[in-house]
Amino acid sequence: MKDIVFIGGVRDYHIMDWYRTVKKTVSDRKVVILTDLIKAEGFDVLTERDDVVEKLFIIDRFLFKNQSSVGNIWRNIVKLIVLPIQILYLRKFARKNRNCVFHANPMYYMLLCWLSGINFVGTPQGSEILVRPGRSKLYRYFAVKALKSARIVTVDSESMKKEIFEMSGVNAIVVQNGIDVAAVMSEKESSSRIKVASVRGMTDLYRIKEILWSRNFSKTKQPINFAYPFHDDEYKKELKGLFIEEDKDLGRLSKEEFYKVLRESFLVISVPKSDSSPRSVYEAIFSGCCVAVTYNNYVEVLPECMKKRLYIVDILNENWLEEAVKYARGVAAGAFSPSEAAIEMFDQDRTIKRVINMLY
Repeated sequence: MKDIVFIGGVRDYHIMDWYRTVKKTVSDRKVVILTDLIKAEGFDVLTERDDVVEKLFIIDRFLFKNQSSVGNIWRNIVKLIVLPIQILYLRKFARKNRNCVFHANPMYYMLLCWLSGINFVGTPQGSEILVRPGRSKLYRYFAVKALKSARIVTVDSESMKKEIFEMSGVNAIVVQNGIDVAAVMSEKESSSRIKVASVRGMTDLYRIKEILWSRNFSKTKQPINFAYPFHDDEYKKELKGLFIEEDKDLGRLSKEEFYKVLRESFLVISVPKSDSSPRSVYEAIFSGCCVAVTYNNYVEVLPECMKKRLYIVDILNENWLEEAVKYARGVAAGAFSPSEAAIEMFDQDRTIKRVINMLY
């Protein structure tokens, strides 16, 4: 039985959830995370004492102190500059650990594995397939190379699977994003769901400006709690005049703090320009919220009990947020009772067991 090595940044919630769930589920193999990023740019350290972390060449000291669009560009430049060094580090690790399955996530680490000449499972993120290849022919070229070099490619939605096949001819496997159902639903239903929350990144992709515009256009001027895993400093500055005094800037939260925000909210807002299979939307539904979303293909595959918790908005309708608030007050008044189909599809313990049997 081979050990399992995840290659990615340990400040990424998605990577760490994959890693910890696999580690919890697999008892007969070593599960390791191999990383080049630990904190920097204002991110909290997500590693815990019992995590098994091995290091590539750590680039934290070369990055900005805070998150910004300029910082994102600079990080990508740094990653490209040190790529030859990372290849040497990865090859050395692979030579010392021959009995391993490597799982690279996201695309940069797939590229690293391809250039290092090692066998790997690859998991790109949504925008890496649905957005970036259309913006850059060079990016598309290397993405195709990385996709074709993977032994298996997993994605979290049919839309990504379709796009990857059209790009590269690779037939990706859809692995639904699971959530920690037990943790999300562990607390009793809140009796005071009075808040509205935005829980995606505070960047242009997630249309925070459009959320604030619609709120400020409305009669009720509903206060919003903003929790976000990452942000762009310049974008936040652009939004400064659109916030009202009652809004709360919660920033990046721990999982426990995030679930508490969800349990206090009757409406969660998630209206990005593109989306694949958003875990935060599923977590919000299982916690009992209604979720205002723009239409995406993932909506079609949801069980009926989850669809009933969604309010599809037309972002061009200036009054969309007020309409979503009215709808959500009624829907979120009743407790969410997930069907067996919903639990089977989204409980990460179940999904990871299927992944382990299929991939490792």
